[in-house]
Amino acid sequence: MPEKRLLPLDALRGLIMIVMALDHANAFIAHAHPPPEFWSGSFPTYRYTIFFVTRLVTHLAAPGFFFLMGAGMTLFADSRRRMGWTEGAILRHFVVRGVILILLQLFVENPAWQIASILGGGGRVFPVYLGVLYGLGGAMILAAGLRPMPTKLLIALSFTLMLCPELIIRFARGATASTLIGLLLVPTFNETMTVYYPVLAWLGLTGFGLLFGQWVLNDRLGAYRWSAIMGIGMLIVFVALRLLGGFGNIRPAADGGWIAFLNVVKYPPSLVFVLMALGADLILLSLFTRVEVLARPLAVFGRSPLFFYIVHLGLYGLIGVAAFPSGTGLLQMYPVWLMGLVILFGACWAYGKFKQSQPPESLWRLA
Repeated sequence: MPEKRLLPLDALRGLIMIVMALDHANAFIAHAHPPPEFWSGSFPTYRYTIFFVTRLVTHLAAPGFFFLMGAGMTLFADSRRRMGWTEGAILRHFVVRGVILILLQLFVENPAWQIASILGGGGRVFPVYLGVLYGLGGAMILAAGLRPMPTKLLIALSFTLMLCPELIIRFARGATASTLIGLLLVPTFNETMTVYYPVLAWLGLTGFGLLFGQWVLNDRLGAYRWSAIMGIGMLIVFVALRLLGGFGNIRPAADGGWIAFLNVVKYPPSLVFVLMALGADLILLSLFTRVEVLARPLAVFGRSPLFFYIVHLGLYGLIGVAAFPSGTGLLQMYPVWLMGLVILFGACWAYGKFKQSQPPESLWRLA
């Protein structure tokens, strides 16, 4: 039962890691990564469809990571209770894991992003960068305390958190210059700190994940079956809000083209971004309950997510420095990305076997 319960979740996590790797290979190898879809300033534009589609599919990743982390926390807590863990031990585990993610952001991921500059002799010193591992770590620590919250209250809190960044941007723009606001709600860029993933701006997705994990525990088949319906509903609301162009968009579409329509604000996650990306994720989750032949290989990646994340940064970064110091065409990048996935599949398979041989409390199982 546990394997059947987790396979679709692991498969979805594996798929979004693959498209995330595409995004990072684009940066390391093709040197063609677009500027961030930021709430203010310039916004990315695209002359060629392939460049936009390459970016668009990667939008599945971040909302999926935060949502699946919440679901995984609920399922993990249930499995550890069955092993005799106390609630205090479960809480400590999540806090320690969150702290480790933040430390990995500062001391592993940040240097990895500077591989090209350091090995290329640039020696450039970057400001403190707080990316997805910071966001995930902070959200895990806070979500650990939200787990006992009543369902209706957690739904209300999660939805409110998803709206807060836009409310601040619309009605308290001066507050966005605050360091605390940058760490928690609205992305900040300055000479000392760059924050892409403010914790509270993404915590709402983790809250919904906590609830979905409980649904899986109570009614596994119903949860997966209804995920497709929920996903379709989210996409319908996305289209409606995007057509209206008002609240929920942060930035309306620049023109009437389909690329501008789908080119939405990610930093912070606008409501239309969340509806579009998470809606697609939920439809895929339902699909993986029906197509196990596809789900099983993807789950190899999804069962060692942190290991995959750290290794893929080093792998694609080193490939870029060694073979493509001046970059390459976008289409030429795709075979290199696929080659990297083959290497990562073998590494994740081996690490997964090793991880399963470790005791439940082992730190090796955190990856």
